[in-house]
Amino acid sequence: MSTNRRNFLQSSAIMTAAAAIGSSFTNLKAEEQPAHSDTPNTVKAIHQLPVLPYSIDGLEPYIDSKTLEIHHDKHHAAYVAGLNKAEDEIAKARAKNDYSILDYWTKKASFHGAGHFLHSLYWVSMTPKSGSKPQDVLMKKISEDFGNFDTFKNQFTAAAKSVEGSGWALLTSNFEGKLQIFQVEKHENLTTWNVVPIIACDVWEHAYYLKYQNKRPDYILAWWNIVDWESAEKRYLDLMAKK
Repeated sequence: MSTNRRNFLQSSAIMTAAAAIGSSFTNLKAEEQPAHSDTPNTVKAIHQLPVLPYSIDGLEPYIDSKTLEIHHDKHHAAYVAGLNKAEDEIAKARAKNDYSILDYWTKKASFHGAGHFLHSLYWVSMTPKSGSKPQDVLMKKISEDFGNFDTFKNQFTAAAKSVEGSGWALLTSNFEGKLQIFQVEKHENLTTWNVVPIIACDVWEHAYYLKYQNKRPDYILAWWNIVDWESAEKRYLDLMAKK
């Protein structure tokens, strides 16, 4: 296994990553996940689907309840099941000392693990009680690193609009506190290794297509109305406390 893949499997385990980005993430409750249907009684449900921190219609009218229900209960749940399945198969390979198909399951763990992590962050990046702008420490840091809030917002919006295919736009911080904006294709492609995401905007089509169809820019514009700046600042401060 390559060094990067080994590092990803270690760092993308959901509780380890959650501890790094703060209490607003780790405090999410989890829903019990059944064993994978193809291998009953063999897959341990180590990773679990978090419960949404608001009602299913809590983000209306910006994200409709049907989209949120399908996105969380179907798409995110599939990533959780896929990650548990992949890690179970990797454990079996270790037990048998047979690594002939390890490459396949490592890729599956990377894909589903990143999907689980970023979706878990996406849910807590939003709130029905959003303020229009961050306050205090995070606002000061955004102004320091981007010039002002409007410049940050314009850059983030441009990044989200221009992700090729399916992916994400992320506001991240490195461990020195510098804020940066990144694009991620799919879940794991273009991943940077020395930063921690503190806000995630999902631009996979399943995040918006029922309401916005192919109008991704309209979805992104609406998404700004529900960004949870308070929890983002908590994640940033938690990260800085671990310096």
